[in-house]
Amino acid sequence: MYTVRKVTEDLFWVGGNDHRLALFENIHPIPRGVSYNSYVLLDEKTVVFDTVDWSVAREFIRNVESVLDGRDLDYLLINHMEPDHGGSIEEILIRYPNAKVISTEKAFLMMRQYGFNIDGREIEVKEGDTMTFGKHTVAFVEAPMIHWPEAMVTFDVTNGVLFAADAFGSFGALDGKLFNDEVNFDRDWIDDARRYYTNIVGKYGPFVQALLGKAGGLDIKYICPLHGPVWRSDLGYIIDKYIKWSTYEPEDKAVMIVYASMYGNTEYAAQALATKLVEKGIKDVVLYDVSNTHVSQLIAETFRVSHIVLASVTYNLGIYPVMHNYLMDMKALNVQNRTFAIVENGTWAPKSGDLMTEFINDELKLCDVLNEQLSITSSINENDERDMEALVDAIVDSVNGKR
Repeated sequence: MYTVRKVTEDLFWVGGNDHRLALFENIHPIPRGVSYNSYVLLDEKTVVFDTVDWSVAREFIRNVESVLDGRDLDYLLINHMEPDHGGSIEEILIRYPNAKVISTEKAFLMMRQYGFNIDGREIEVKEGDTMTFGKHTVAFVEAPMIHWPEAMVTFDVTNGVLFAADAFGSFGALDGKLFNDEVNFDRDWIDDARRYYTNIVGKYGPFVQALLGKAGGLDIKYICPLHGPVWRSDLGYIIDKYIKWSTYEPEDKAVMIVYASMYGNTEYAAQALATKLVEKGIKDVVLYDVSNTHVSQLIAETFRVSHIVLASVTYNLGIYPVMHNYLMDMKALNVQNRTFAIVENGTWAPKSGDLMTEFINDELKLCDVLNEQLSITSSINENDERDMEALVDAIVDSVNGKR
């Protein structure tokens, strides 16, 4: 059965792994690749849950044929129509002409937009509907805007499997492993899971909260996402992460310093600030050059930490362009409930500090800016020592809950 993995007695993973794709959605770097997960249920009726991106369709088709082992396919159930999951729908329908397609009204509209011929094969379902395939009965739960409007999740009430669409997913190819307890998730996967959630789903926190509310009433034993490991143990771990991420609460009391430096002077100030913070007991301090760090990584860390220092040169009387892009991504992804500190630099007209403060106050929700701002003219020197110490003390006090 080649790359097939058994999930339960009669449920099989038949997806594929992609190490050739450099950018997920042609935006986000995925140096560890990505998996496209699909599942086959063998009951009195046979069911394929979602398909895969066309890039791994050959492997996927071989896996499906291997599991079916000569049986016909009765149903293709589509939870999410995005092309990395719906890209092989037509191939399945051509190879299995008797298969019916189970999905939502909006998903069927999208299938036609992509040119798939599904006429006469649709079984339209909505929230609260159920279907029985033999001993397995599934219930359908609408999950709009996670992260497309047609999305739903499907819950197998017989064995507690939640087919979670794009929820609970992660970047990273599986490469033989399938379950969360077959990997060291907290060491090797959490950063990719966070970067996946925050950049793909992060804007839609209220919708994720609504789905979590619905899921709270289900006796879930397995979570089968469309990317990344299947969860069969310690479900509370990933659910707790989703609660924090979707409510925009920081995971850690930590400081991220993001700096924009043209010639190294602002970078040196950021390094000095980090040094003083660590000396005063803040051990979780991370430093990023906004020009050399992909914004998806910056956003993921923004969701993790409680405090963010923005250190930027002034550029054409404005915020350094790459720093401004980072700010715009924070706005687009609904970042909130964070505390900011400001460092500005400029040789002849330092303006970036006031402009960054204005952006945070006007464009981000429920965010605070510490009053102590460090303004540097060209390079940091002994004259800036008092302001640097004041800023460090303000950050330390805020992290420790003293202000």
